[in-house]
Amino acid sequence: MKTQAKFYHAGCPVCLEAETAVTRYLDRSKVDLEVIHLGTAKSRLPEAENAGVKSVPALVVDGHALHLNFGAPLSALK
Repeated sequence: MKTQAKFYHAGCPVCLEAETAVTRYLDRSKVDLEVIHLGTAKSRLPEAENAGVKSVPALVVDGHALHLNFGAPLSALK
């Protein structure tokens, strides 16, 4: 069974750099990764908040939020 991961971002340069690193380094044969652009998928903001995301970019792996850098707080995306 693959590990479930979601990468939330807002499309800013910090987020895009983090997305490049995450997609490059995660072993896609072991991790099922979904990339979610919260700037264009605002309906997914509650999902991100419920997963513990406080700012983007953030990677949620098996229900644990990992904040990778600071691009923007979620409140800026509402």
